[in-house]
Amino acid sequence: MELVELDRLTERDWAELTAGEHEPFGPLGAGLTWLEKDRHLALRGPDGLLVAVAGVAIVTVEVQDAESFEVVGLGSLMVSRSARGRGLMSRLVQPVLALAQSMGPDRAMLFCRPELVALYRRLAFVEIAAPVWADQPQGRVQMPMPAMWRALREGAGWPAGGVDVRGLPF
Repeated sequence: MELVELDRLTERDWAELTAGEHEPFGPLGAGLTWLEKDRHLALRGPDGLLVAVAGVAIVTVEVQDAESFEVVGLGSLMVSRSARGRGLMSRLVQPVLALAQSMGPDRAMLFCRPELVALYRRLAFVEIAAPVWADQPQGRVQMPMPAMWRALREGAGWPAGGVDVRGLPF
């Protein structure tokens, strides 16, 4: 596997990754509009096709009764169906977290399918218990999937309270 950095994903890149899969992020993510990330790390298989990807973007969040702050939003974390179960997510997440640490904010945040919460916990992410809201073309919505965060710097914490993502979810 070759680790590569990409800017925006092209339609061809996405087609390689999803290989026709109808809801690659599960039914909870279907129908949502997601922020397009500017930077991606991906794994390319021996045949040259993309088999896993993760994108990052700096996003502002506001926690109820606390100040707003920036997070590195991790999104589009996906392993193609044919490559799942081979540990590729772990091989990709560590370089993505290193990239996130270089971007400045003290925290990373992501949204995931409920069945992936345990996986992200093993990677030191903590579930955000309070409701998380984000923009959608039709207005603000409460996110229907778990949100998690992780410190990128020693001593960084997450304040209690509802979370407002200022913009589209990532």
